[in-house]
Amino acid sequence: MEQSRAWVQALRENIGKVLVGKEETIDLVLTTLAAGGHVLLEDVPGTGKTMLAKSLSRSLDADFGRIQFTPDLLPSDITGLNYYNQQAGEFQFRPGPVFANIILADEINRATPRTQASLLECMEERQVTVDGVTRKLAEPFFVIATQNPLETTGTFPLPEAQLDRFFMKLSMGLPDKKEEVGILKRFILDQPYETLQAVCKKEQILAAREQVKKVHVHELLLEYMADLVQATRKDKEILSGVSPRGTMALLRASQAYAWIRGRDYVVPEDIKTVADPVMAHRLVLSRGFGGAVTGQTKIEEILGQVSVPTEEWER
Repeated sequence: MEQSRAWVQALRENIGKVLVGKEETIDLVLTTLAAGGHVLLEDVPGTGKTMLAKSLSRSLDADFGRIQFTPDLLPSDITGLNYYNQQAGEFQFRPGPVFANIILADEINRATPRTQASLLECMEERQVTVDGVTRKLAEPFFVIATQNPLETTGTFPLPEAQLDRFFMKLSMGLPDKKEEVGILKRFILDQPYETLQAVCKKEQILAAREQVKKVHVHELLLEYMADLVQATRKDKEILSGVSPRGTMALLRASQAYAWIRGRDYVVPEDIKTVADPVMAHRLVLSRGFGGAVTGQTKIEEILGQVSVPTEEWER
């Protein structure tokens, strides 16, 4: 396991050359990568969302595609289109930027719902259908989307169906004074991002995803996950709880987080760590209880209410 996990530490160190004080966020992004999901980064401008995505892509020996979402972006600008090649005398397909391994969907909520919907098939089924022809996307396929929660003018909030396809929703957070000084020192002379080299191959990611599936989960922990999910569906302040897709995401995230932490079995702390980023954005809350109630506060409340089983969690 240590040999197969070597790329995790290599990626941590490589991305850490650029980002200061974001170890937990980096670990959760790597958890999503190892689990085969996609991540949504939501935070105010200037907190390093795009830089995290770019640093990860440069650290991987994989194809990178960037899509800058704007109101005039069309679905064909993402998936590709058929065009008539006069020299060849026939229609040919021109692939869009989604035909890559790592996709940065920057400012995703600035595109219209029609354009946002073009990612639904890509993210869930790992394929693109254009003019009735379906083409498989290369593996690994990993989408990192960013959005700004403050500026709402000219934006289109992601619908629940789109949010549910994101494995995790994360926030970068603002640095404290010590981290701020560290950022100033690191960038005072040059840009560390420019010197990053690839430290991980695509094959290592694909192998890790198979190993994650084999991480042991005790039956009592499966019941604990089910209790957490059921609690989101019974809460009176929640109109729509976590979907079965979210339940599977909670399982896979717990396995992946345990794996990158060096264990071949899940413990309750793994579930608690990933519960908020996996489940909070999947909740549809009642609007009659004020703005103080958020998906995050409800998940924290549920984690405090549902009893945690005790057992020897190893095989």
